[in-house]
Amino acid sequence: MRFLLRFASLVALVVAVIAGTIDSIQSVASSAVVLTPMGDAWNDVSPSSLATVRSAISYYVHPRFYDMAMQWLLFQPAFAVFLILSLLLWMVAYKRPAAAGRLGA
Repeated sequence: MRFLLRFASLVALVVAVIAGTIDSIQSVASSAVVLTPMGDAWNDVSPSSLATVRSAISYYVHPRFYDMAMQWLLFQPAFAVFLILSLLLWMVAYKRPAAAGRLGA
């Protein structure tokens, strides 16, 4: 399980770097800071899955949850969302070293 979480963390980190690189290229091209919101990036990649998630959250959780939490999340920069997701997955999969080191029982 730890391996899958680390792999998912790596994938999220790669997506964050790609999103950040795209934002950097667009910022240089337009001579202004460009930050692509998560909702726009998700809609560009797969608009049907965005609609599916919206209907699933509205049906299974609560319609206002989508309006409050998901709308807030979808307006955040895509690279930041994936960086935070990568960090959280890595923290869950992290294994602490033994307290006594190699000689501990």
